[in-house]
Amino acid sequence: MTGIVVLSLIAAAGVLLAGIAVAIPAAQSAPRDKPRWEAPSPRGNSLRDRINLPFQALAERSNRQHRLNGGLTIAEHLARADLKLRTSEFVMIQVGFLAAGALLALWRFGLAPQFVLAGVLAYLVPMRYVRWRQRRRLKAFNSRLPDTVSLLSNAMKAGLSLPQAIEAVANNASPPISDELSRVIREMKLGSATPVALANMVRRVGSEDLDLIVTAIGIQSSVGGNLARILDGISHTIRQRIQIKSQIGAMTAQMRASGWIITLLPFIVAAVLNIITPSYFRVMFTEPAGRVLLVLAGVSIFIGNVFVRRITNFKV
Repeated sequence: MTGIVVLSLIAAAGVLLAGIAVAIPAAQSAPRDKPRWEAPSPRGNSLRDRINLPFQALAERSNRQHRLNGGLTIAEHLARADLKLRTSEFVMIQVGFLAAGALLALWRFGLAPQFVLAGVLAYLVPMRYVRWRQRRRLKAFNSRLPDTVSLLSNAMKAGLSLPQAIEAVANNASPPISDELSRVIREMKLGSATPVALANMVRRVGSEDLDLIVTAIGIQSSVGGNLARILDGISHTIRQRIQIKSQIGAMTAQMRASGWIITLLPFIVAAVLNIITPSYFRVMFTEPAGRVLLVLAGVSIFIGNVFVRRITNFKV
């Protein structure tokens, strides 16, 4: 019991340091010309830099692995979610969740498989939150994109060039589109070409509709043509896609709700039984046959949820 208390105090101290590091203003430790989610300098002497330094090595190793696999780095994930965190701070939060989940399972179940499972699940919670924010931001971005393209087309019809039209739209649009267009303008003022700045925006946002628009702009810049008319056609296409997606979402809402109810119902029933009659349900955890049945049930529930999501997920 004493060992568990000591481990709990160590984990609490780690989580406290993580909270302090995140709460310290970025202006005290990061140069103003760098985004807050970039890596801190190893020469930093502030408390925040010293705390983040050991976690920065883990973040850099993860970034190298993701680059080799062609995926997004942690910084790009945070940028898509609009979270102003350094990669080392995010890794620190993940480690804190892992320690807290593992210690809670150790206190509740002892040295059992639940100890490892709880630590892994807790470690995945921060990234799941980041992906949820990414989906929410992408949905807001795509919903405002047709109006933004129409404004861009009207500005070009009024005689403005493409960079001037982007700046005019950025001043009148709402977040998150205004934030991304403002960053495109800053990149162009620093010397980046317009297609390059727009391509960087596509990678940050991850929108297929935006990729279509940027591709059309890149083709027009190389072969010529009426860009305003092209943007009008793309805006009409995107509006139709959004309308069709809304109709499909309304038609499949009942099936998706049923899928989640069927997925969560066994866990709810198991939790209720474990609370009402612990001796009746304890055999599922203590006996080998019960553990095998729990694993098979979990796999079956997961497969069923995947099938339901695949059936209700349409690409438009």
